[in-house]
Order: sequence, then structure tokens, then C-alpha cells
Amino acid sequence: MTKAVMGGMALLSLAACDIGTAPDKKATEKLPSQGSTIVAPGGAEALPGTPMADRVAVIGLLNKRNGQTRDLVMKPGKALRVGDAVVRLRACEQTAPWENTPETGAFVQLDVRSAGDGKWRRVFSGWLFKQRPERNVVEHPIYDVWVRECRMTWPEAGPDTLKIGGKANGGAGKPARSGDTTANASESAAPEAAGNAAD
Repeated sequence: MTKAVMGGMALLSLAACDIGTAPDKKATEKLPSQGSTIVAPGGAEALPGTPMADRVAVIGLLNKRNGQTRDLVMKPGKALRVGDAVVRLRACEQTAPWENTPETGAFVQLDVRSAGDGKWRRVFSGWLFKQRPERNVVEHPIYDVWVRECRMTWPEAGPDTLKIGGKANGGAGKPARSGDTTANASESAAPEAAGNAAD
């Protein structure tokens, strides 16, 4: 085939594409506008675990020139300066204890002052993961940062947690929802009544 024929075929295939069609208005109405915040139903209080403002992360900082490492203990929204580096913690998260794969992560920003002109430049901004550091690597000739831990707690039981057996429902082995006092009271009273009737 000649180049002209191949070029003509490429133009025909592009013309067949429906590039100029505007997106469906209904499909874009529900998208949040740029800069808006998406909140879970019930507000931030509905999110499980420790509130973000109360979490504490430990971020490791290495100066490759002198080999010194430091553990920076901070809460989300805080920044610490060490020499010519500023480490900002935006968020930290860890998987719940009942998850199969434990993960600990933190959204970190690293700003470094340039020796040449003295200006601060952001050299890294993103999520770092303790168990899988290769997912997102800080590429800087002098500084390295990594996640050591994120201190937070998870609730032991939620409103939809089922409790089976034990004292919560009289040991009958029937599931009862946590917080369901009527089911627990009636089930635990039944064995007592049966025991009194046998006397």
C-alpha cells in the first residue's frame, strides 16, 4: 500500500469516530465541581475509626548526605522542618484489623530548599505505603521519607455487627445485632423461666 492510501484510511477511521458529541447532561449533573468536598452520608462523624485530626503518624526522614535519620511524629495537617526539608502530613490511614492484608499509608508532601537560589520547591506529594514502598517512591538526591506507622483505632463493633453465642444472647447460638437489647433480654430470660418451671 502506498502512504497516500494508508493516510486516507486513517482519516476515514477518525471521521467515523463520534468525537464532537457533547456528554449527556444527566451524566455530568451528579459529578462534584472542582474543589468541592465529598462527604460520606452522615458527615465526617459517620466514618469509622479515629477521626483524621486525632490520628498520629510517624514518618521517617533520611538525609543521604550525612546518613542521619529522624522519626517525625505528627498529626494530619501539621508540618515539621528539619534543616532544608519540610515534611507535611495531610492524612494517614491503616486497614482495619479484620482485613486480610494489613496496609499503612500516609499522604506526605516534601518541600526542599534549593542550595543554589534558596527557593523552596515541592519535590514529592503523594501516598506512601509502609508494606509496599515501591508503589510510590520519593526520588530526591538528598532526602528520603517513608511511613513508619499510623496510630489510629477501629471500633470493635458497629451497628450491623452480629454477635453469635456467648452471654449477649444467652448462649443460644442465634445471631443478635449489637445494640439490640430486646432480643438479648427475651432470649436470656427464656432459659431462666424454663429452669424455674422444672423446680
